[in-house]
Amino acid sequence: MQRAAPVIATDIPARLDRLPWGRFHTLIVLALGITWVLDGLEVTLAGAVAGALKESPRLQFSNAEVGLSATAYLLGAVLGALLFGWLADRMGRRLLFFVTLGVYALATIATAFAFDIWSFALFRFLTGAGIGGEYAAINSTIQELIPARYRGRTDLAVNGTFWVGAALGAAGSVVLLDPAWLGHELGWRACFLIGGVLAGPIILMRLWIPESPRWLATHGRADEATAIVAAIESGYAARGRHLPAESHAVIHLRPRRATGLIEVAETIFRAHRRRALVGLVLMTAQAFFYNAIFFTYALVLTDFYAVPAESVGWYILPFAAGNVAGPIILGPLFDTLGRRPMIASTYAISGLLLAATGQLFAADLLSATTQTIAWSTIFFFASAAASSAYLTVSETFPLEVRALAIALFYALGTGLGGVAAPWLFGALIETGSRGNVFAGYLFGAGLMLVAAVVQARFGVAAERRPLEAVARPLSAADASHPPQ
Repeated sequence: MQRAAPVIATDIPARLDRLPWGRFHTLIVLALGITWVLDGLEVTLAGAVAGALKESPRLQFSNAEVGLSATAYLLGAVLGALLFGWLADRMGRRLLFFVTLGVYALATIATAFAFDIWSFALFRFLTGAGIGGEYAAINSTIQELIPARYRGRTDLAVNGTFWVGAALGAAGSVVLLDPAWLGHELGWRACFLIGGVLAGPIILMRLWIPESPRWLATHGRADEATAIVAAIESGYAARGRHLPAESHAVIHLRPRRATGLIEVAETIFRAHRRRALVGLVLMTAQAFFYNAIFFTYALVLTDFYAVPAESVGWYILPFAAGNVAGPIILGPLFDTLGRRPMIASTYAISGLLLAATGQLFAADLLSATTQTIAWSTIFFFASAAASSAYLTVSETFPLEVRALAIALFYALGTGLGGVAAPWLFGALIETGSRGNVFAGYLFGAGLMLVAAVVQARFGVAAERRPLEAVARPLSAADASHPPQ
């Protein structure tokens, strides 16, 4: 019979949470938060070049094939998140955020050399796998390094940078698809090289990011964890910011090398079943809402408003601005007013606004400009809502299963609500019927309203609380089953 590991006492979580915001935290946000910039870049490029892919002499995609390629990207993200999330919990956060970035960079470069629908879909699948893995490794790292009182606003702001990438993708597509520059055939290929070029500097920035001290402590490497925290604290002293001497809360851990999949399943779906329900509903609703609308954004503009393919990027820029502004402006309220009311209200407002806008669209009362204004307003709230879904699944489960929990709910949510959405809306748009598209919008709005009700009833008040208080580590020496 295997002997139980000795119990260790550590104050690492308390020391990390008591830190004021500093240069270290800014570096974390810049080096790791870039993940969402890359995802925004990829998703926007896929939408912005849709028209060019249809008009390409070599490819000549149909609307359904454009939707199929988007589905391939999302399917890759689902499987990549599961694989790399499982590895991040077993092998550590730091190794995986280098591996996943490498997979992404190579795959997006390969996309530029696709020669038919199947090669394009394959490379998009692999690109998605890299991004999905990034979500699992990066979200868990940020959660474990950012002080509790800043965790909500930081996570929302970082997730909101997806739309910085969207703006870059939109601007890049406007230039590269311009017939006076590269034109459609070479332009769409050049667009997919942008992400590969950005990956190089990002890898260098990540060399300065340490392993998560919380992860190290629960895996029996307390000395390494302590050294990392001491180095972070000495950085404050070197810049003239002296931390007050004080005693810190100590937790007792029984370190483990890994957590078996059976225990993972029992932890997520039995011990924390209500949290699992909330996470699944939030992720599914936002996945359908976003992927259905944004992956076919360009198709709506080109097919219903006769916007030229090379001009789609100009309409994405204000849309992206609303999505960036929402999490930044609303983010602090998630730490002050609280998770439960803010998450529920942003989901509900998003659903109601989409239903109203869909009615105007069906009645042909909008122009390309007013449609864009309406979408920008909706996604001011929806961006904060979607970001809060990732916040929820990353802070409400124990550290030992955190990365896999993020991956699992991202995978389930995207699989249930996102993978088929681009194909479905591509097919609805193909019919040329505004009423059919409106029906799809109503379904997405309904999912958001259901999610709002579930969050209001079962959501966890995690604001300003240490991660270990929100969900006790499985390795806690006196751990017991949490309340449902």
